Amino acid sequence: MDIFPLSGVAAITALCWLLGEGVKLTPLDTRAIPALCGLFGALLGLAGLYLMPDFPASDLITAAAVGAASGFAATGLHEACKTL
Repeated sequence: MDIFPLSGVAAITALCWLLGEGVKLTPLDTRAIPALCGLFGALLGLAGLYLMPDFPASDLITAAAVGAASGFAATGLHEACKTL
């Protein structure tokens, strides 16, 4: 049993943040980071649906939406911490 039931969502957010930081090391335009994090989050959400027993979604669209929201949250949290 998971103590923190949304730990899968937090893990997706952390992995998307790492992806965003990795993109900064490449010649890709940094304006694409939010879109890449959202897309990567959606893919991780779909994977989480099948790989995590306590994932907070029960269908493909909800899993993709949870993952995408987690990916966008990674960029939002980064910007919020950067401005503080």
